[in-house]
Amino acid sequence: MKHEIVQNYYGSELAGSCDLKTDACSTLEAPRADVRAAIAAVHDDVAAKYYGCGLAIPPVLNGLKVLDLGSGAGRDVFAIAKLVGETGEVVGVDMTDEQLAVAREYEGWHAEAFGYAKPNTRFVKGYLEKLDELDLEPESFDLIISNCVINLCTDKPAVFNAAYKLLKPGGELYFADVYADRRMPDELVNDPILYGECLSGALYWGDYIAMAKEGGFLDPRVVEHRPLGIIDPALKEKLSPIRFASVTARLQKLPGLDIGCEDYGQAVIYKGGIEGMERAFKLDVDHVFEIGKVEPVCGNTLSMLMDTRFADYFRVMGDGQIHYGQFPGCAAPDVFAETGVKPVSNPTSCC
Repeated sequence: MKHEIVQNYYGSELAGSCDLKTDACSTLEAPRADVRAAIAAVHDDVAAKYYGCGLAIPPVLNGLKVLDLGSGAGRDVFAIAKLVGETGEVVGVDMTDEQLAVAREYEGWHAEAFGYAKPNTRFVKGYLEKLDELDLEPESFDLIISNCVINLCTDKPAVFNAAYKLLKPGGELYFADVYADRRMPDELVNDPILYGECLSGALYWGDYIAMAKEGGFLDPRVVEHRPLGIIDPALKEKLSPIRFASVTARLQKLPGLDIGCEDYGQAVIYKGGIEGMERAFKLDVDHVFEIGKVEPVCGNTLSMLMDTRFADYFRVMGDGQIHYGQFPGCAAPDVFAETGVKPVSNPTSCC
């Protein structure tokens, strides 16, 4: 039933992003210059069908093999196809025929626009809850992204479990989604408009953290977060007093991580060189590394930098042979707290 609601809502009812009733499927984040240029290069017909809730395009993409879960009409797929270069590859998975038809129609157009001999994109029809049934090789992807789609899935643990299996060691699931500060009542979960608007399927934040860890992602990190605004007055009344947040998260496949943040007396220095992050590299909301500055880090953060595609951009100080106990000052962010950024009154994806 839920699959039919989503297919109908995004395939037939919404002509474009301007038809949305909340700002869940929009973003306030300013893209890096390279991302901004890549998005601008996407065909207008594809961009008009974009319903993302964040910016699910991390840095350092050249040559990577990327999977987009819930790729829709392909805006993020084509933007990343430009960023990974001709040697990279991007695969999009979606269950909605209308969206896939738009994406496939413009594969050749984008390859030509980017100067590639042939498309470096592929679109697969399927359900995210059944990724193991699709033509996707385990441990073959460097990066998996998703933009405001996992909340629409009926079996969310299955998505996290499958993503972990599809990633190479050191790979990451980098995704934007919507969360609630409590579990949804059944009457809201079964509301087709609220479900299609990415709200009533939103995970309770505590359940998300548990699912991510059970799926193998031992130390979930928050890259961006903001409160959501409900534009439609009737929906706002129906949802009150539940609070929602849009969160961009980073989950890395690093099985050797500690359960908590542990201190091994080590530090890193960011050497620079990442496009769009020349002066500072942001791993998450609590870890921003200024170029040339010595920054003490816990064992998990060190692994997230040095056992991943970011290793060439950092220098490590200390051999990590002595454990000094718990790393001081570690605390998970409150994603529902006011951030100083007000919810938008109109979805930015409409522009």
